[in-house]
Amino acid sequence: MSDQALKVPTHVGFIMDGNRRWARMHTIPDMDGHLSGYTAMKEVLEAAYDKGIQYVTLYAFSSENWSRQSKEVSGLMKLMVGAVAKDIDFLIKKGVRVVFLGRRTGLGDTVIAALDKAEAATAKLTHATLAVCFNYGGKQEIVDAVRGCMHEGLTAEQIDEQAIADHLYAPDIPPIDIIVRTSGEHRLSNFMLWRAEYSELYFLEKYWPDMTKEDVADIIVEYNKRQRRFGG
Repeated sequence: MSDQALKVPTHVGFIMDGNRRWARMHTIPDMDGHLSGYTAMKEVLEAAYDKGIQYVTLYAFSSENWSRQSKEVSGLMKLMVGAVAKDIDFLIKKGVRVVFLGRRTGLGDTVIAALDKAEAATAKLTHATLAVCFNYGGKQEIVDAVRGCMHEGLTAEQIDEQAIADHLYAPDIPPIDIIVRTSGEHRLSNFMLWRAEYSELYFLEKYWPDMTKEDVADIIVEYNKRQRRFGG
């Protein structure tokens, strides 16, 4: 099937797994694995937007990741702040709006300021959207959506599926067409549970730092092999 005949998924979610294992395989510090994962992320993002994918969601830091060693958590926070500052021009050039999904609670002031600045600088861009799940959990998002309904004064009868969907983080972001997880693990790990309802799942054996632009083309080919019936 030619590239022209392939249907491009609207929304791709990436569970970026395996940075630490990749680092240990190469006998380098764990943070160097995260840095290599960041480099791979930029290549994947650029390829995704060049292919016409409108929404990309990255699982960057889960609400469960706080259980990691404090040195690693601190390093990941610094990496996020640095990445936001370094990549904002790239996102603006590509016309990509960036939104961060997750709770601000527990994040340092420097991190919150970086996230807020990136969202404000790209808020009016319309070519594509990058959603970054940071201090995020899928169950947590649904809980916060229900709480949002209640704070608006909705009754139990009014809190239906549409009401919850309207109160998710960045509710304009559509369901995920295909979720890609690296490192050979076959699970969602609390990623985008509401929007993953009918997502296709694609598990890769390679670690995230080994991802390249060629993998994006392969993902689109794989997506076109799937028959999406949505329960029908």
